[in-house]
Amino acid sequence: MQGTIVWFNLDKGFGFIRTEQGERLYVARSGFSPEHVPTERVAGRDVRFDREVAEGDPCAVNVIFPVTVDARRARLRHQR
Repeated sequence: MQGTIVWFNLDKGFGFIRTEQGERLYVARSGFSPEHVPTERVAGRDVRFDREVAEGDPCAVNVIFPVTVDARRARLRHQR
């Protein structure tokens, strides 16, 4: 699935993701893939993840930040 991080508290280690369908999912620090654990503000960033239900509540796991290429840099690389 894909979505956007709405809010993530680095100190408390949890936050929420809004899916493309508008569902709000809980995400814990442990729900991120090891190389994608947030170390800075991430609100507004796009993510990919799997949806699970834990203790009756929907949550996001295996969360990653997809690699995006800056369009300007891509054009510059192409012109070389």
